Amino acid sequence: MSDKVVRVAVGVILNVTPTSSVPQVYLTRRASDAHQAGKWEFPGGKVEPGETVAYALERELFEEVGIAVTGSEHLMDIKHDYGDKLVWLDIHLVTHYQHEPFGKEGQIGQWYSLETLHTLDFPAANTAIVAALESRYLP
Repeated sequence: MSDKVVRVAVGVILNVTPTSSVPQVYLTRRASDAHQAGKWEFPGGKVEPGETVAYALERELFEEVGIAVTGSEHLMDIKHDYGDKLVWLDIHLVTHYQHEPFGKEGQIGQWYSLETLHTLDFPAANTAIVAALESRYLP
């Protein structure tokens, strides 16, 4: 087990349409040189020293996917040990934002129906997020 804990602000960016009660979720694909390379993820990033989680979430989502967060709510925390890295994911539902998300850093980004999330390849720590979303939004 690693002694270093990396705190990460994670944004579950939701798009609720008037024609469906089940939201779509915006995901990005991890870079080929990143930890857990090539897997899909909910965007976000490290909480830097002196930052609040809310500020880190806003900063990271603007840097990564070009949105300005105007409304979010805490969903859950997850602590996961990858062996070489212990992560503390502070996960927020991003329900209000300005601009359409896109892969601002050149990464692949895409909207997915909540019903299809369980078919995608996520880092192990993210499976609990998918389960929480399914429990909250799917019948």
